[in-house]
Order: sequence, then C-alpha cells, then structure tokens
Amino acid sequence: MPIKWSALKVSEAIGMIEEFLNQAVEPLEQARIVAKEAKTISNLPEYIQSGINSVLGELERVTGGEVTRTNYDYTTQTHSHSVEHVEGSIKRAIQRLRDDIPTDALKSDQTRQKYGSTQALV
Repeated sequence: MPIKWSALKVSEAIGMIEEFLNQAVEPLEQARIVAKEAKTISNLPEYIQSGINSVLGELERVTGGEVTRTNYDYTTQTHSHSVEHVEGSIKRAIQRLRDDIPTDALKSDQTRQKYGSTQALV
C-alpha cells in the first residue's frame, strides 16, 4: 500500500535539520570544554560544582560525549576502565527518523522527481 506522504520531502527536511544542527555542534562543544575547565577552578563549593556538572551533563546528553566504563574482572580482582564515545540524543533521534522512512517509498519519490510522473490511462 503506497504511503500518502512524501518520503522524499521528509528526507530532505531531515537533511536540513541536520545541517542546522551541524552548525550548532562547534559552539556546543566549546561550551562543553568551558564547563569541564570550570570544574577545575579551585575552592569551588559543592553546590556550584554540582551546577556545573548539571550543565555538562545536559550538553553531553544532547550532543554526545565520552563515557568511562568500569569493568571488574572477578578472576584477577582488578578494575579496568575504557572510554567510549556515545552519540547525543539529537543524533539518535535523527537516525531513528531516517530509519522510519520506508526505503521503497523514498526510492519511488526520488524516481518520480527525476523522471516526472505520468497519469494512469485506466
């Protein structure tokens, strides 16, 4: 059953959204760097450090960041740490939206745009 909305228009809109978000990435990354540096200011009271951590957490939730994972090996009784990059919630939401567009409908819309559409005679 054909869809009644334009998969191509949705795909193009997603591309535009992504372009605007890419323009915001650098300033948000700079804000994250400044927040991390602010945590190193000497003699910060805990409530200020907590507020900085809150801002930093929100920046990393939205844009992504690095997560340190701690693993415990029960045989050697040692801890190991690994740092992994995680995608931000906005990038994950965009990818979910892209994944939801039916591929065949998108290809059909692209073909129709490229060659035009003809009306059925019957």
